[in-house]
Amino acid sequence: MPDNEPKTIIAVEIGSSKIRGAIGALGSDNTLTIQAVEEEPMTDWVRYGAVSNVEEVAGLTNRIIRKIENRIAPRKVKSVYLNIGGRSLCTMPREVEQSFAEDTEITAAIINELITDARDGSPYADRDTLVVVPRHYYIDKREVSVAKGTVGHNIRMAANLVTCRPQTRRNLERIFTDKLKLSIAGIKVRPLALADAVLTKEEKRLGCMFVDFGAETTTVAIFKGGALQFLSTLPMGSRLITRDIQALKYTEERAEELKIKVGSAASPLMNGGRQAAIPAEHAAINNYVLHRASEIIANIKNQLKQAGYVASDLPEGIIIVGGGARLNGFTSRLSAALTMNIRLGSVDTTRMRIADGHISPTDSADILALLLAATDTDAEECTQRPAPQPAPQPVQQPVQEQPIYQQPTYQQPAPQPVQQPIQQPVQQQPVYQQPAYQQPYQQQPTYQQPVQSTPVYQQPAQQQPVQQQQPVQQQQPVQQQTTRTTSKKGTEKSNSSWLDRIKNIAERLMTEEPEDNDYRDDV
Repeated sequence: MPDNEPKTIIAVEIGSSKIRGAIGALGSDNTLTIQAVEEEPMTDWVRYGAVSNVEEVAGLTNRIIRKIENRIAPRKVKSVYLNIGGRSLCTMPREVEQSFAEDTEITAAIINELITDARDGSPYADRDTLVVVPRHYYIDKREVSVAKGTVGHNIRMAANLVTCRPQTRRNLERIFTDKLKLSIAGIKVRPLALADAVLTKEEKRLGCMFVDFGAETTTVAIFKGGALQFLSTLPMGSRLITRDIQALKYTEERAEELKIKVGSAASPLMNGGRQAAIPAEHAAINNYVLHRASEIIANIKNQLKQAGYVASDLPEGIIIVGGGARLNGFTSRLSAALTMNIRLGSVDTTRMRIADGHISPTDSADILALLLAATDTDAEECTQRPAPQPAPQPVQQPVQEQPIYQQPTYQQPAPQPVQQPIQQPVQQQPVYQQPAYQQPYQQQPTYQQPVQSTPVYQQPAQQQPVQQQQPVQQQQPVQQQTTRTTSKKGTEKSNSSWLDRIKNIAERLMTEEPEDNDYRDDV
């Protein structure tokens, strides 16, 4: 980070009614510029200034961080400054001393050793020491206003240990370190940070009472001689008044609205004992506001007594901050009850520049005070730039070349081997074979033409019928049938001719394959 570039400081304030986040830019000349303030409303997850539900508060806080990152993009938040408070916050007295063999000049190193001894040797083991605030220094039993630079054999420091319950701090670490994965740049005590931003040096030196009237807690701090003398936190705030009004059958939002618009903490005695005519509904609201405000004022007055001071010891009076201070008639009634002057505190804008006109130094005093407290020490840069990502290598698309037309060159075809024709098997026509006759062949009766003879009566020759031979595998010679001639010579000649023809027909039938079974044409 260049030396001339402003540091970006991120602060987060977790209150009982809302969560706030702020962005501050610290220049090289140590000037603080408030760039933005973001907030998220919240109820029921922070009780009396201490986180009671880590998961829900972490979710709302994460939304604040996202809003801040949107304003500082592309940078990211890496660490934050926090405020700590709550009902357990208070001061514990502690005294430490150191002796020397001879006169010794008191240096800053010796004072730091005393502060370390006071912190480490705390007798309050059940409490977490947040900061050690010196009240008085005694050099050789003589009180001095400034210890550094004096000479003596012995130095004694009376200090206040600002402590709280360990659970209060541990819950903050769970939210930011465990849940949000952010580092904590520093934790500031809320009442001390507010007092440093609101009070003047004269008010701290001469003596004053600083009151932070919040939603669920009221913190009272007393300053005298330029140092914190007393600090205590009361578990009561302006939300108690809102819940009292809810008893009149109002929602919390409506009760809060009526408390601000209608309610008044001023006593009728402050108005000459006369109460203006108001509606009955408003009278019931004012009754709750009046009695609860009286209780809170009585407890603030009692803290002055516990600190061992009276009103005359604090000539600068009361400086009050917080949302509860805007309740009608509360400041005037508190001033009358403690017989002290009172003023409404606001952050000293001469120590900062507010870039956004919507930011109110009075309403946003807590978060602005936290930013100022971060600049009192060596402030830490709370953001970081994302690591540069390597540039992606361009994907080279394959170049699709246009096909170039080329005249095809004639190539002599390679000689192909002569393929022998596939000889199809010759399908031979089946030769018709005369089936061998197993059954005796029955010859068709042959038409016999009558022989025309002379009208002389002739006794017909008795012809023996031709007996058909049984078919055999081998040809058998035809046995000629002899006929007995009983006629005359002409008749014998005619019969002989007829028999020869029959013989020839029979031989042909036995020796040749007939193409037709019909032999009638041969007759």
